[in-house]
Amino acid sequence: MNGMKKSFLRVLSTGMLAGVLTFALAMPVWASEDITTNELRIQAGSTQAYINGSKQAIAKPYKINGVTMVPVGVFKKAFGSEIRLESNDVVKIKEGAHTVTITIDSPIAWVDGVKKDMGASPKMVNGVLMVPLRVVAAGIGATLAPTSSGEIVIRLAQTESPTDMDDDLDVDADKTRIGNSYYGWSINYPEDMITLQSEEQERMMSFGPVDESYYLQVYVTDQNAALDADDLLHQLEQESKEAEDIVLDRQAVNQTNTPYARIVVKDKDGMFWEIRQYIHDDRLYTIYFADYDAVYYKDLDQHAALLNSFQPTYDQSDDSIKDLSTVVEGMRYVHNGDYGIELNVPAGWSMDNNELSYQAKDGAYLEMTVSSTPKGATVQQWSEQLDKWMLEAFTLDNYEPIRSYSMDMSGETAKVQEFRYNFGDGWQTEYNVLLQKGDYRYYVEYSFPEDQKQNRAWFERIVESIYIDFDIVADNFGQLEEDYYLIDKTKQRTRTSKRYQYSVDIPRYWTPYNDQFEQSPVAYTFTGGEFSIAADEEKTLEMTVSQLKEGYTRASQTRKNFKLMNSEKITFAGVPAFSFTYHDVEKAVPYTGRQIVFEKNGITYTITSGLNDANRTEVQAAILEKAVNSFTFIK
Repeated sequence: MNGMKKSFLRVLSTGMLAGVLTFALAMPVWASEDITTNELRIQAGSTQAYINGSKQAIAKPYKINGVTMVPVGVFKKAFGSEIRLESNDVVKIKEGAHTVTITIDSPIAWVDGVKKDMGASPKMVNGVLMVPLRVVAAGIGATLAPTSSGEIVIRLAQTESPTDMDDDLDVDADKTRIGNSYYGWSINYPEDMITLQSEEQERMMSFGPVDESYYLQVYVTDQNAALDADDLLHQLEQESKEAEDIVLDRQAVNQTNTPYARIVVKDKDGMFWEIRQYIHDDRLYTIYFADYDAVYYKDLDQHAALLNSFQPTYDQSDDSIKDLSTVVEGMRYVHNGDYGIELNVPAGWSMDNNELSYQAKDGAYLEMTVSSTPKGATVQQWSEQLDKWMLEAFTLDNYEPIRSYSMDMSGETAKVQEFRYNFGDGWQTEYNVLLQKGDYRYYVEYSFPEDQKQNRAWFERIVESIYIDFDIVADNFGQLEEDYYLIDKTKQRTRTSKRYQYSVDIPRYWTPYNDQFEQSPVAYTFTGGEFSIAADEEKTLEMTVSQLKEGYTRASQTRKNFKLMNSEKITFAGVPAFSFTYHDVEKAVPYTGRQIVFEKNGITYTITSGLNDANRTEVQAAILEKAVNSFTFIK
């Protein structure tokens, strides 16, 4: 609890990004339609800017690689430009017909749909978003001119007059509450309260006033257990003990329509916090509130009206609530700037935008990869190679092709393969989308358990939402790594361990889990199988074998599906060895495992291999056996 609170403290500095990176800043109401030219004067290293001759305090501009970086808020202050946070790191600056889209930590901007290199990347500095001045200013239609004194003069002709800083807080004048419709909560919306930060999936949102006198965070987690107010209070007390906070006040409130628990603590830094928890519709809502100026814990009482206004519900018909949710029709916008890929995914899924990997709790998942196009290769060849790979990875009883067809993806024709497979724990449907353009291939893998019917409907909606800027990959990458599914299974590489004095041939298509061969163990996985080598300099061969036999006996007695199929002495890698073969079921998936134990020069080795029954094809079984038998001692 304490770590979570501290990580979001002092997110913004006073007056720097106030009212800017909120989720939906409406354009201000203009007083006149006369054309005027508004002027902003700014200088690197100075915290003073001049807007139409009026001095304003701003975060200090600086230069990097010859590029002047300024707080993004100056464009709103000077010109009334709309600044909108599209996602955790994508910001749009809109002025009239112009739109500049920037991504935090990326030097690429999109100006009215045209890609521009800004020469430097936007950065969060002490809670303020600093952006390259020239590209953004020119992008919204302004002109720039340096002066002999080092100032930069930015002028923009407009048919409107910009509002001043105080007016920025009036754009939501008709909103008296703020909340999130997707996660179902709302709270009073004081005039001076702004949004400080939002976690990508919106589970966490934090707020504070312009004067930074307090900090408010709403954090939502899934909670299926039936808890009452007393349970919640006990939970808060336990978390406080773990955080080493001093508990000053506590209360379990059962008499209201919405039971909750509250606790007031003083943390190790002397900060006073009130933390509340609510349970509603299988969700746990936790409110963290800190008063930066509080001297005594009772000073928090002045904020009781705000805290008491929290409701773990959202009234869709209430127009007075400002909705911070970015979820549209159950989907959330995500993107990866390195590959120039944008798409919508179901809102409740976990998201890894760096890896373009998204997953639902029910087992559905979406993955997208980009690889280089092999010279002279076609999509049809690609499709045939994938078919061959699946036939080699699953037995005939556990794999069934369904159909192949074409569909549009990002304005291009892509090939879709639909099939089903079963590891032993139930049938899974999978769609593979193959798109080849120029020197690169774009691959989408969408899979879901067949009994989760709602996930089938997501597929077409997701693919329809995918937008790919094909130039981005060509600009950012050269030759990319080989597609995992197309690696020749006969290819291998010899790995050696000087410390443990052995070598082994590892198939290139296996995925390393731990491949540091001077350490122990090393481990690899592949579809439906695993392989590992452990080397122990402490345990003797006799001790290791004895412990394995005890484990097998215990498993036979306690696990109904475990069966030791074979136990024998063999010669392996030229030395005496013990071999154990067993069959088991793990998470409803049946598999056969084998362990070979042997010793040389005071080191005891254990080779463990396993292969699911559904994946025990002739090809995979032969490759695994070959890898095991390739183990060789070296000097």
